[in-house]
Amino acid sequence: MFGAERTRTLLGPVDPARKAAVLPPPVPARDLIDRAGATGPAVGHRGLRPTRRLVLAAGTLAVAAGAVAVLQPFEGATVDTPDVAGAAPGPVLVPVAYQFDEDAPPAGPQLRALAGTLVDAEYDNRGGRYMYHHTKLWGDPVMTSADGRHHVAFADETKVWQAADGTGNQATIQLEPQYPDQESRDYWQRDLGKRPAVAGTPAPATIPLPPRELTPPSADRAQLRELLKVPYGAGAVSKEVSTVYGRYVVPRQTRAEILRVLADVPGFRWRGQVTDRAGRKGVAVTFDDRPHDAQSLLIFDPKTGGLLAHERLTLAPVRISSYQVIIATAWTDQLG
Repeated sequence: MFGAERTRTLLGPVDPARKAAVLPPPVPARDLIDRAGATGPAVGHRGLRPTRRLVLAAGTLAVAAGAVAVLQPFEGATVDTPDVAGAAPGPVLVPVAYQFDEDAPPAGPQLRALAGTLVDAEYDNRGGRYMYHHTKLWGDPVMTSADGRHHVAFADETKVWQAADGTGNQATIQLEPQYPDQESRDYWQRDLGKRPAVAGTPAPATIPLPPRELTPPSADRAQLRELLKVPYGAGAVSKEVSTVYGRYVVPRQTRAEILRVLADVPGFRWRGQVTDRAGRKGVAVTFDDRPHDAQSLLIFDPKTGGLLAHERLTLAPVRISSYQVIIATAWTDQLG
């Protein structure tokens, strides 16, 4: 998800991921080829290059400095985006300011306080053979025109059922493409085939997951620090927290210890109350990675301490690089 950034952040004298098992890609290669075919070649341009620089939204992207863009319903009003070349009008991303925008305090005291008040999540008193996760990811991959001015981002919705031995199923649905601004939307709709939108919801692409060793995260502080790559700094920790919550069903005691580990990592700032893309209320922390002009955002459930979303932004101007929302986590005996 953040290949270049993660490589810079995580690689030390020895690559910590050298022995990591590689899962099948969330989008099979065949699907990516089909996407390119459905989009069509750019008229008068060569060499479309994939990049992950921007997360993009259909319609106009209005992002103020220090603000987080989330999908919100508009009560008593409608927001129109042009129906270009048969494409359905898309949602408009609107900015939601952090509770603490300027002069955000250190996150440590708030994270420790939150860790001490956690309640059970719905899955805490249940069991099952499979860990189930339902996620949505925006901005992976992104296609950029040859002149570097126009972008279109793909988005996926994924459901994973995975047993302790790594086996299970992964089902992925391609969502509607998204754009950073109306100019990009017009460019891609005009120059890339003017094809009508596909009616209905596409069938998910389901792939089996191969065996692999999965070790649930421990509530032991020392083991968590190692798992979350604490020696590599807050940028690496942010990514690893997202990975843990996207892969495991994390029990309450471990959730509390994760928050305490984060509280001890230098650089996290407390942003207070925010709303994620799924419309859920949460509390947020950020880390500004100045050398890479990037900001990591983690949004937690204020009651259970579970991770709701992980976002990556550039610092100036504020743009979303990618955004993953964890819609649901559960135990189940049913393999989807």
